[in-house]
Amino acid sequence: MTVRPIRYLGDPALRKPARKVSRIDDSIRRLIEDMTESMYAAHGVGLAAPQIGVPLRVVVIGLPDEPPFALINPEVTKRSGERRLDEGCLSVPGYRGNITRSVAVAVKALDEHGREIRIRSEDDLLAQALEHEVDHVNGTLYVDHLDSKDDLIKLDAVSTRDEDQ
Repeated sequence: MTVRPIRYLGDPALRKPARKVSRIDDSIRRLIEDMTESMYAAHGVGLAAPQIGVPLRVVVIGLPDEPPFALINPEVTKRSGERRLDEGCLSVPGYRGNITRSVAVAVKALDEHGREIRIRSEDDLLAQALEHEVDHVNGTLYVDHLDSKDDLIKLDAVSTRDEDQ
């Protein structure tokens, strides 16, 4: 496994919609391993392939006290409700923003073996992470959801390490 460098806001790779994965093979599974390692090395709870410069619809999520998992070609199939929350991103280090996210999110995707999986999550970190990471493969960053620049907060270096997503 390799820790890959994370791309930052301003990198054009983050703004391009990612391509669908047409074939799940060992190269995709290695990518997932590298993404998982990179996510943990950066103290994140999610990472999308475009964040490491790979233009594919692949995301990994690793919530505290839960095993990590990968989603290939994820699509949000349903959203409901709205809630305001603070959000951070490994590609926007040192900042958090107050944005609106869905209360409940349903996603369908493939796992690393090509099996279809469906995930539904409500009012928790998983719902937030699902929506956040699917945004990434669509070329959207959480800062695009800010109502105003005043909703973006600069953090000090100590809290950034522990809070970014």
